[in-house]
Amino acid sequence: MAPANDEAHRTKLPAPTVPDRVSADGLEEKWMAQWDERDIYAFNEDTTRQDVYSIDTPPPTVSGSLHVGHVFSYTHTDTVARYQRMRGKNVFYPMGWDDNGLPTERRVQNYYGVRCDPSLPYEEDFEPPFKGTAKSVKNKDQLPISRKNFIELCQTLTVEDEKGFEELWRRLGLSVDWSHTYQTIGERAQKVAQAGFLRNLARGEAYQAEAPGLWDVTFQTAVAQAELEPREYPGHYHSFAFHGEDGEDIVIETTRPELLPACVALIAHPDDERYKDKFGTTVTSPGFGVEVPVLAHPLAEMDKGSGIAMCCTFGDLVDVQWWRELDLPLRSVLEKDGRIQRGVPEWITDEAGRELYKKCEGATTFSARQTIVDALSESGEMIGEPEATKRMTNFFEKGDKPLEIVTSRQWYIRNGGKEFTRPSSQMNLNDELLERGKQLQFHPDFMRVRYDNWVQGLNSDWLVSRQRFFGVPIPVWYRIDEDGNVDYEDVLTPSEDALPIDPTTDVPEGFEESQRNQPGGFAPEVDIMDTWATSSLSPQVAGGWLHDEKLFANVYPMDLRPQGQDIIRTWLFSTVLRAHLEFDGLPWKHAAISGWILDPDRKKMSKSKGNVVTPMGLLDKHGSDAVRYWAASARLGTDAAFDEGQMKIGRRLAIKLLNASKFALTMGQGADLDLNPLNVTEDLDRAIIAQLRGVIETATKAMESYDHTRALETTETFFWAFCDDYLELVKERAYNRDGKWTPSQAMSARTALALVVDNVVRLFAPFLPFAAEEVWSWYRSGSVHNAHWPNTLNLEDVDGNPAVMEAASEALVRMRRVKSEAKVSPRTPFLHVTLEVPAGMVDLLELSREDLALVTHVEGEFGIRPSKEDSVEVVDFELGEPPARKPRK
Repeated sequence: MAPANDEAHRTKLPAPTVPDRVSADGLEEKWMAQWDERDIYAFNEDTTRQDVYSIDTPPPTVSGSLHVGHVFSYTHTDTVARYQRMRGKNVFYPMGWDDNGLPTERRVQNYYGVRCDPSLPYEEDFEPPFKGTAKSVKNKDQLPISRKNFIELCQTLTVEDEKGFEELWRRLGLSVDWSHTYQTIGERAQKVAQAGFLRNLARGEAYQAEAPGLWDVTFQTAVAQAELEPREYPGHYHSFAFHGEDGEDIVIETTRPELLPACVALIAHPDDERYKDKFGTTVTSPGFGVEVPVLAHPLAEMDKGSGIAMCCTFGDLVDVQWWRELDLPLRSVLEKDGRIQRGVPEWITDEAGRELYKKCEGATTFSARQTIVDALSESGEMIGEPEATKRMTNFFEKGDKPLEIVTSRQWYIRNGGKEFTRPSSQMNLNDELLERGKQLQFHPDFMRVRYDNWVQGLNSDWLVSRQRFFGVPIPVWYRIDEDGNVDYEDVLTPSEDALPIDPTTDVPEGFEESQRNQPGGFAPEVDIMDTWATSSLSPQVAGGWLHDEKLFANVYPMDLRPQGQDIIRTWLFSTVLRAHLEFDGLPWKHAAISGWILDPDRKKMSKSKGNVVTPMGLLDKHGSDAVRYWAASARLGTDAAFDEGQMKIGRRLAIKLLNASKFALTMGQGADLDLNPLNVTEDLDRAIIAQLRGVIETATKAMESYDHTRALETTETFFWAFCDDYLELVKERAYNRDGKWTPSQAMSARTALALVVDNVVRLFAPFLPFAAEEVWSWYRSGSVHNAHWPNTLNLEDVDGNPAVMEAASEALVRMRRVKSEAKVSPRTPFLHVTLEVPAGMVDLLELSREDLALVTHVEGEFGIRPSKEDSVEVVDFELGEPPARKPRK
């Protein structure tokens, strides 16, 4: 589908209407308003899929403020959207808001000074104690409120945050269709997420299980493998003596003394000669007197510490693997709040051990650790002193305490981490997902390995349930038997027509509200879905699945997923997974992966590190085009330094585009603008058009391969050379004030100038949309952003040699240098001058001799002779008197 507004077929236009003074200031407000008023970026829903280019735009998390890293990556996406629109595509470019989940809850807690307590009743017309007016409110001082009140505050604050985000995106010039927006907590997103989950459940791809899993004690929620962040954590190695049945002690080293009461075995490598005679025997744990076996397993590390480790349920993920594979008992002593369980466990029968446990129960892990260390030090069962160390341990990516492993009932979606074959396939799910990765086009391609490594390294299914409040509810209930026991195997589900639902307030079919949590009735699922469980369906949510089937058919599967490299394992992978399970295909054809923004210390910018720069001040200071230029100067997949110097260059470029275009378009001095390539008859003019053709071809090829940076670099390099050299060379001929040139010679220059501007302004449009639109408005109607992307078809009749322009530029540079070194005005005349040039350049320079002589003010003999050297040199010259300076008006 061709752009709605284009005049490329017209070769003659009315004389340009150019302002007396051009400026880059104020262009954002001017054109933002007009773009909105004229629906420049509106998606035409009366379309066909082949005419559409659809983008699965990343929904930014709206819990706070955008930073310059967002500007960086979203600008990359916008260059693609603008390019595809100019290529004739009907661009579907929506915007979503990721507003559910933990970040929003934390922001609401801090902003309003509240915390959620589901046991409290709902309070009508509730007024929170603060509204962003408190610097900080500690957890213990936060006002407890009902779940419903808390969710209402979450919804209120996200709406306000989204307004600020939209304002910034508009100011940046994103060509989003603002009539197509969604919220990940919105009704449409909830229906899609819940329907997708129920379909997974019906096909056996979603299941619940009681199992050990990673748990964040601060946020009181289970954590998925994709949310882990390994970090160094300080601790101490402690050496303890386990007492063997033969009277010999076995010494183990551990950083977790507080887990001694949960020890179920000592484990060494099967090939470790030190312990071969111990396998199959038992030892007694120090302090607690519990008898545990000594076992062999290949995961034990012979060269680490004493080579033998205690397996506790659970200290780390290796413990979980040993527990499963060696069929060990479950002896959990950690509660979900990170404290030692109250009540002495049945397996501790030794009286001294029971007394030691009583001193630990209810204590934090830190306090319990110290209590046990002190006791074993006194009893002599601790060997030596604790030795300081740093160990790598798993953290929740948003947390600040190491994760614990607790056993709980959770919901999972199969993702290839465990053996699973779909009924419709002969392949293991993991292998299927690796094949999907091969089908997806990554830009840059080297990012593909991150996807492959993640899929190959999966060791568990996707944990999708979260013990939080503000999110999409898991849409199930459980039947309660007549004795009042909840039967988690008897799952009650709603019909898709009833979605979205909230099990904590809605009632399953066939039941009444009075039966909630009653014998013979039903119990609601109170957990919500992981935020990725909704975001993994972003192309379906944005595209209208289960909401607008006509729209969905025209935009899905989408063409592009742009995103950051750090969420390939989460967002990209989970979206591929859900599309594979539901639609047996990819959700999009291309994945464009942006790099990171680095601070001056070459560290990634992030809110958590506190080294981010907020963008609105930059937009005010440098202008939107300038900030976009900096962002677009970085290639996909490449990290870039935050550099205001690049923004200054971008601003100069935008201003130069305005000034040079004004200069070039007005040389006809009020005459109509003629864009007929057949008017370009002079060799120098033909040469610049030949160069322009090459630039268009290179830029187009680059944009097609998602290399926006090369397209920008190519255009910018050509444009500066055009301004510095060609425009200077031909301006006298284009003006032709004294009639020295024939009308056709003057027209040739004017037409070439206009053709260059007309194409360059389109080439710059994806990058400098405000300056490009301003120039376009001087001589054409409509918007440059709905115009055709430049092509070379209408320029092919101009048979020029680019080398003519290259030779003239090199000679011009050398002749300018002579005057610069002599420290005289550029308008100082040459009384005579001789150039020595490579032999093959003599004829080329003859074709631009007159333009060159005029612009460099050669008044006498102008010699051009061959040289044996490869460079252009001014070998003989005489300078006249500088012209008198004209008095200022």
